Amino acid sequence: EYWSHFRFDIKKEYTFQQSKQTTMFKKRQVALDPVPSQETTEESVSISPLSATRMSKAFPGAMSNAHFSKRLHEVLAEEGYTRENTLLTTSFCSDEVNRDLDCNLGKYMGKNFSMGGLAGFAFGGVTSFGAMASHIPPGGNCVIVYGPHVGIDETGQYGSVLRRGHLHSDACCGSAAAACAHVLDARAKKKTMVEFPTEPIDAQQCFVNTMLMPEGERLEKACEPQVELGYALFDVQDRLMKRIVAAASSKVVSPGTIALVGGIQVNTPFDQDDFFLVKTFEIRNNKGELVKGLKYSL
Repeated sequence: EYWSHFRFDIKKEYTFQQSKQTTMFKKRQVALDPVPSQETTEESVSISPLSATRMSKAFPGAMSNAHFSKRLHEVLAEEGYTRENTLLTTSFCSDEVNRDLDCNLGKYMGKNFSMGGLAGFAFGGVTSFGAMASHIPPGGNCVIVYGPHVGIDETGQYGSVLRRGHLHSDACCGSAAAACAHVLDARAKKKTMVEFPTEPIDAQQCFVNTMLMPEGERLEKACEPQVELGYALFDVQDRLMKRIVAAASSKVVSPGTIALVGGIQVNTPFDQDDFFLVKTFEIRNNKGELVKGLKYSL
């Protein structure tokens, strides 16, 4: 048997045991101040050895969707967020592979309000934030989970995934890949702007292309362009989400607060578990001011 050990951070340990088909991550939560009756919790996660190795290389610290959702619920509960007083909001790509995370989060927080569209951008903008805020239980809070997604297929290739019922992998995220190709082509032709669409039939993709354009240089220089694409998209989407919150946070009625949880989804073949890499986790008030940073609480 082959064993490999990766230590992701001071609070989590992952042990990988290689078998013929899958690796079972046995995750042991190590609390800094453990409660005697709850020193450790274990859960098994299914992922192939190759996918595990490639993910740990590109997205160190990513946790399974199930574990991420559970820990997020636990940490937010300590901050007074409950299923009864909190509205779950997500901004993920339209791709069906991302619905599993919606479902995982929903087990703890109920049905979600969606702000997202292609590549995970919050296309709903200020208008959808305002609508969402009006749906929050009186005096309650919202938690917004957002970010792009990147696939890893059965061969370990970044930027593609094997989908249910398919014999071969295809692009994941397709919108992101198309935008990346557009940006690199534009830079090769010395273009600095994306033409504004005159028809609405593909407006979202034109927007993704435009938003990614300033990240062209880092994509050109990347050793793993599809990995860098995920990080670049997160940076762009994070800035956009915080602009939306700054402009519309007053729509949340005090003393309600806004929990922002941004990161990168990692999709694996359809018969394996998906993962989420947390990049930011913070609570803001209805003035848009930072109240508390919680990234290292997960």
